[in-house]
Amino acid sequence: MKVGIIGLGFRLGYLGYVFDAVDPEFEIVGYVDPDPAGLPTLKKAGVSAGRQYGSLEELIAGETFDLLMIGTPNHLHLDQIRIGLEAGLKVFSEKPIVSTIEQSHELARLLAVHGADRLLVGLVLRYAPMYRDLRAVTDEGRLGEIVSIEAAEHIFPYHGAFFMRDWRRYEKFSGSFMLEKCCHDLDLYNSIVGARPVRVASFGGRKTFVPGNDPRREGVNDLGLFHRKPSGWKGAEEVFDTDADIIDYQVAIIEYANGVGMNFHTNLNAPDQFRRFAIFGTRGQAEGDFIRGQFAVHDVLSESRVMHREYAATALSQHYGADEKMAEEVVAHVMKGGPLPVSPLDALEAGILALALDEARKSGTVVDLRPIWDRFDGALSTRAA
Repeated sequence: MKVGIIGLGFRLGYLGYVFDAVDPEFEIVGYVDPDPAGLPTLKKAGVSAGRQYGSLEELIAGETFDLLMIGTPNHLHLDQIRIGLEAGLKVFSEKPIVSTIEQSHELARLLAVHGADRLLVGLVLRYAPMYRDLRAVTDEGRLGEIVSIEAAEHIFPYHGAFFMRDWRRYEKFSGSFMLEKCCHDLDLYNSIVGARPVRVASFGGRKTFVPGNDPRREGVNDLGLFHRKPSGWKGAEEVFDTDADIIDYQVAIIEYANGVGMNFHTNLNAPDQFRRFAIFGTRGQAEGDFIRGQFAVHDVLSESRVMHREYAATALSQHYGADEKMAEEVVAHVMKGGPLPVSPLDALEAGILALALDEARKSGTVVDLRPIWDRFDGALSTRAA
């Protein structure tokens, strides 16, 4: 599979290495990025990035390829997706595919014209073995009717500090932390619930990465922990005296159209991080932790554990065995028409939920998503004149 890249940052540099490892025919024919942070990763793996171009239009005009891959900051995705679709290309966009609700509606209109099958999205957790086991258990009816969900994604302090130093610290670029980081998780649970969220409330802010918590105030001058992960475009050095406008903790309450309730919690300063869920149904309970690699199902009537699985890390994957599976299936889809477990519509619904949670947090109100879904469905029904 031949690809062209716009936004050769850390993520697509790593994915280029993974795609090359799983597809002997993989080739990057060219890229657009004035400061490609992902280039060293490719060079170390012996993967060529092809020719550098000054614009996406020049890349499209100068090369022939099977897939356009977008890894730029989130606020740029919509226009780049539009250019790719209008050029007749199949497009892969890293998550989140857009950064505002208005952009979500605009992309829905584009997909109505060009077809949702032309756009792929990097919601990599849909490819994780644990998620697929959870999906199978749910589809088999072993949990019965889903009633409620408790879920969380917490990250190490060095990773939280990265968000405070990278371009992602500004909502004008990232959309928000909930959108940028947690859209994976929201997408998974949306899929398990099988209905759209209709009402949300949320609370949070920044309490950890503030000047008063700077370890230097207590005589600790080694801040190497907080710079372990390098920042890219618009990077900064300060962690605690940051100009970021994103949160470092957030809790949310979500009600779905079918009556399922969920609470979700994220924190950027967890020294023992986890990414787990507990899903309660009328007939069973499923619990899992992606980071700790454990999954279990308990049956209500027998009061016993009926499934327990553990998942080992893989050599290629940064996401619990999911990255190489995504690479394999994206290649198969592009070259042979194979199925994919996630669509851009799923990504848009997860993104709208994340953005509504931030609206609820900022306004201090319960946000009703039904008018947003009405607009969204209206945009999806748009057809070319």
